[in-house]
Amino acid sequence: MMRIPGGIVLRRAFLPLLSVFLLVLSPSRSNSQVEKIAGGFLFVEGPVWKEGVGLLFSDINGNTIYRWSPDSEVVPYVRPSGNSNGLALDAQGRLLAAQHGSRQVVRFEPNGNQTILAARFEGKRLNSPNDLVVKSDESIWFTDPPYGISSGQEELGFYGIYRISSSGVLQMLDKSLRRPNGIVFSPGEKKLYVNDSEARIIYVWDVVSDTSIANKRQFASMNVAGYADGMKVDADGNLFSAGPLGIWVFAPNGAPVDTLLVPGQTTNCNWGDADRRTLYITSGTAVYRTRPLLTSVRDSRRGGLAGGVCELSGNYPNPFNASTVITYRVPRGSPVSLSVVDILGREVAALVKGNLEAGDHEVRFDGSGLASGVYFTRLQVGDPTDSPGYGSVQMKRLVLLR
Repeated sequence: MMRIPGGIVLRRAFLPLLSVFLLVLSPSRSNSQVEKIAGGFLFVEGPVWKEGVGLLFSDINGNTIYRWSPDSEVVPYVRPSGNSNGLALDAQGRLLAAQHGSRQVVRFEPNGNQTILAARFEGKRLNSPNDLVVKSDESIWFTDPPYGISSGQEELGFYGIYRISSSGVLQMLDKSLRRPNGIVFSPGEKKLYVNDSEARIIYVWDVVSDTSIANKRQFASMNVAGYADGMKVDADGNLFSAGPLGIWVFAPNGAPVDTLLVPGQTTNCNWGDADRRTLYITSGTAVYRTRPLLTSVRDSRRGGLAGGVCELSGNYPNPFNASTVITYRVPRGSPVSLSVVDILGREVAALVKGNLEAGDHEVRFDGSGLASGVYFTRLQVGDPTDSPGYGSVQMKRLVLLR
């Protein structure tokens, strides 16, 4: 959850850009479009997909957990919710909530009762549990920043990352972050990612013996004013983090490879639908969904592009405010045209034009002379009458911020 104070100022600062971003969210202009599925809430968070039920999400200020499914209207699922923030499901499918208002982590039982799982550490009240994730051993890991409470209400004096064992024992794992927020495991659960919200830095630890973390190091950062928030990973280990502008996508090595642009103050995301490949996103007063075309990202520093066809990879970093590297593959010697165009399709920079040998290529683009906004890399290899994989135009979105 992001801070309400100051949020309006932040949004106003981005209004010139948002008017451009909204033009991009169409099938012809974007690699992955977002669709608004519900709106009119106060401040949404914590999406989680429950099989047979649909999408559950928190309206923090509305003190309600709502349910949405493709074949029904949005309806209250739990009210009051304790001003729930992050949500998760345990191994039995029971709903877990980090209660922002009640300052505790709870489990909702099938009969409607709440079981308090954590409310105090060493006799002192928790600050404001924010987000949580369930490990395969049924332990629950959560973050506890002070959002929503005053300094006079704080009892602990630090902001921790915690683990609740399957037997109910609360363990403090780390207290080095100023505002711990989003939390997620890597595939295989060997690494734990937590972001420091206001610093917009994502840290990673090694998970030791399933009960502790060690070797803290910076994984990635966001170079745009705002906040980092809820995070999820995909099956390939790519990390999707809510942040300024929308959802930031990082490769397993921390390289920023894409940004899914979302209106509003983006707070969290989660996978849903039967195949768990639709990304549901909470942002401001509304809920969105998208099916990212890139479920596996490529970075030229991690090896080559797979396959024997032309392929334009995502640039990194993205967004960028100085320069960015664009990578692409040419499977055989061919004429190549690589350019940057604006949202109207007008060429603003010619990067490559001529014959290239087969292989992986990259070019640096610094955006000199261009204003902040949304642009696209445009790649054409070979002649349009050539074999499949040649001649067709491929485009990827660039976001330039100065």
